[in-house]
Amino acid sequence: MTTTPRYRCPVDSETVAVDASAPWCCPRCGGPWDLEWATAPVPLNSLRTRVNSLWRYEEALPLSAPTVSLGEGRTPLVALTATVSAKLDFLMPTLSFKDRGAVMLAELARRLAPRRVIADSSGNAGTAVAAYCARAGLPCSVYVPGATSPKKIEQIRAHGADLELVEGDREATARAARKAADRPGVFYASHVHNPYFLHGTKTYVYELWEEHGGSLPEVIVVPVGNGTLLLGASLAIEELYAHGLIPERPALYAVQAAAVSPLAAAFHAGAADLLPETPTAPTLAEGIAIPRPPRARQILAAVRASGGSFLTVTEDEIREAQRDLAARGLFVESTGVACWAAVRAGALGDRTAVVPLCGAGAKTGMAR
Repeated sequence: MTTTPRYRCPVDSETVAVDASAPWCCPRCGGPWDLEWATAPVPLNSLRTRVNSLWRYEEALPLSAPTVSLGEGRTPLVALTATVSAKLDFLMPTLSFKDRGAVMLAELARRLAPRRVIADSSGNAGTAVAAYCARAGLPCSVYVPGATSPKKIEQIRAHGADLELVEGDREATARAARKAADRPGVFYASHVHNPYFLHGTKTYVYELWEEHGGSLPEVIVVPVGNGTLLLGASLAIEELYAHGLIPERPALYAVQAAAVSPLAAAFHAGAADLLPETPTAPTLAEGIAIPRPPRARQILAAVRASGGSFLTVTEDEIREAQRDLAARGLFVESTGVACWAAVRAGALGDRTAVVPLCGAGAKTGMAR
């Protein structure tokens, strides 16, 4: 491994330098990049004197000394039951966990100085990229499906991004953005294809490790659409374990809406990749309604390697979980309640676990 980050394809091992001329995907197979780069151990005892944001874990981050930070990270951890706690990532600057990765993409883009930044999203990632590009003074275009929540659309526009509403589903939106990303002078701030995003989301687990005094819960539960939080969590766990900072790895439990659950179907079928076809239906969990996630093989492998599993939740369970959390003082969007919906009835037994509450309820309102 190198101390100078390079893009590396996990399929064919193609590598390229991280610079303004780098393609947004592997030129051989068209797949997403990983980052070839070596971290150093984060010294737990010195953290108390560091900046109060995710940038405190500097040894684990491929960028340092940011100028675009909005103070992201360091979100509260609160108990829901005797064994399950919730991390309140909806209290981020743009009200979702996507700020963890978006700040990395915007900081990288600022250093590469493109003519324009382009992103595609079901809402929250696009909002986060728009906000951090505004902070960095970068022109930005965000592609979203036409059916995206009006409040998310309003938030993207408020940050000054050019909004591109795409007819069709999330897949059609991604295709439109990728076509635009091939133009000269464009930086594709893809939370799926660019691994800097994953090295931002991994700080979620570094914060859990710090908050638990140098340990982790037995189970980490994450919602999965494109898998950016799960893969970031897996990165952090492997880094902490490799540096001898945790004695054992926690199990990763991935949650999907039953209506759009291609990864859960593949996992329970014992497949290493997505099945040829998995039926889908409309779901309240728009943020994880991804029928063909590009990093599917990595997601499935990470869950299996951890000894974890996939859980699915129905639309009624999503509604009930959102009402339950609201009654506890936590107003969370319908996608963001999926993990609590999956475990609130005791699916994990008496194991200790943390669920993320990923997006604020003000983004979508109460599910009907």
